[in-house]
Amino acid sequence: MKASKLYNFKEMNSYQFIAVVGLIMTLVAHAILLFTDKHISSFNALYACWVGVFIIGAVINFNTKPGNDHGHHHHH
Repeated sequence: MKASKLYNFKEMNSYQFIAVVGLIMTLVAHAILLFTDKHISSFNALYACWVGVFIIGAVINFNTKPGNDHGHHHHH
């Protein structure tokens, strides 16, 4: 189990990356809401959703063997 799969963007899978970007965007939106003195009652639920997506992605990432891309080929 490589802990770097939790913090190194190069080792994250798409679920983890989307969750991190979503969390950052949610933080920015929250700051804007605070700045404009607006309140959305269930807005904080977004944080739990992004954490859940990240955890699911991490479980998938830890259970994927290196080089096991299920037939998906990346061409650079």
